[in-house]
Order: sequence, then structure tokens, then C-alpha cells
Amino acid sequence: MPKTPADLFAYLDDLGIRVTTVSHPPLYTVADSQALRGDIPGAHTKNLFLKDKKDNYFLVTIEEDAQVDLKQIHHMIGAASRVSFGKPEALMALLGVAPGAVTAFGLINDDKGAVRFVVDSDLVRQETINAHPLTNEATTSVRSEDLLAFVRATGHEPAILKVSS
Repeated sequence: MPKTPADLFAYLDDLGIRVTTVSHPPLYTVADSQALRGDIPGAHTKNLFLKDKKDNYFLVTIEEDAQVDLKQIHHMIGAASRVSFGKPEALMALLGVAPGAVTAFGLINDDKGAVRFVVDSDLVRQETINAHPLTNEATTSVRSEDLLAFVRATGHEPAILKVSS
């Protein structure tokens, strides 16, 4: 069974990571979430769940307005080939989330280390990062360095790369 938001918050608490979470109606796209900008300060994320032809999986987290060249990103992230979006079944199996709720916090469910985490270097320069806490019915704010600490605690080494344009 995938972890729940309550499991995630308990895990973060055990790590000594403080977060703030705001509940809201379900948000499925960046456009949906932009209505909350005045209520939730900090950088908001866009997450890409990608796979290459050898079934290597990548979670790429960038700022919501950043652009990524999907025809070239495979060179930057170490993929074996061009990448495509991973299927919803793989997303649920590996990160325990559904489309519309993709988040770096999903790495808590990847106990086999099957997903390589890539975060855009522009995003980690922000003081506060906002992401879904395993559900698209809330947004959790965390300090940038604490998000990286969380990622490492899950057994993933974040690849901090300039992937956006």
C-alpha cells in the first residue's frame, strides 16, 4: 500500500522537517493551482514522471512556469534514450500517486530506488518549495534544503541540474 499524507507528515516530523500544509479543492494542472498564488507563498512546482526505452524512470521537478525541452532532456538527466511520460500504472506502482498529484514527496513510496530524482537548479535556489503531499487536495510548503534532506532520507540522491530554459 502506498503511504498516505499522514504517513508522509509523520516521516517528515521524524526527520525534524517542519512543513505548512494548506488544504484546497483538487488541483490537476499548474493552471488550476495558480489561483492559490496569493495564499501560498514560495516556489510552486511542476513534476514530470518520465521513462526511457530501457524502462528507467525519472521524476523531474521544476518551477511551475519553467519550460523543458522533452526532445533534449534525456541528454541532461542520463537517460538511455529519448524520454516519454510514464504510464499512470507505473506512477502509482513506483511513487504511490495518481496523475495530477505527482510530487517529490512520492519518493517516500519508492523503497527500491527505481526512480531517479532530478530537480532543476533554479528551483533549489528558492527558499520555500511547494508540492502536493501525495494528494492534489493540499499543498505543502517546505524549505528547499529540507526537501533535499527528505529526498536523501528516502535513499535517493537528488541530481541538481539545469534542465529548464
